[in-house]
Amino acid sequence: MNRFKRYAKKSSASPPVVNPGDMIWLSSKNIKQTRPTKKLSQILVGSFPILKKISTHANHLKLPSQWKYIPPVFHISLLETVKTSTIPNWNQEHPPSIIMKEEKEWEVSQILDSKFKRRKLWYLVKWKCFSQDTERSILEPADNLNNCPELVKDLNYSYPDKPGPNLSRA
Repeated sequence: MNRFKRYAKKSSASPPVVNPGDMIWLSSKNIKQTRPTKKLSQILVGSFPILKKISTHANHLKLPSQWKYIPPVFHISLLETVKTSTIPNWNQEHPPSIIMKEEKEWEVSQILDSKFKRRKLWYLVKWKCFSQDTERSILEPADNLNNCPELVKDLNYSYPDKPGPNLSRA
């Protein structure tokens, strides 16, 4: 058993030591960007100051105001410390700030129907902005309707034979 512990300790790196006030880079792994493909996106964004250390593996960062939809607490694995240059009179420029995808969200008026299409659950949705126009109902994948679980439950309660999130394809 001792042998396993020794190899486990070799391969596991200890988390970097960071303190409030330190500047860090943030991994853009979970941040949607406007680049056409993920491989063209920036790998690290920032640098951001640490406001508070939540735990040994979580830190509260000061994010820009345009990132108001992102919770400011991040796991230590997504952070990298900013290294200062050893070359005198040389300042490293910050990369340009990223523009996040601002997704417009439409409000659902009613869910009219559900069906399976290509092994995925789809809902026929009536939007509030088009409430008087019944021909504007659109089929949406179930993944796009995470913000209206009550309407999905209403449809499943009213029509128990219709496909729903807990029903398999018959």
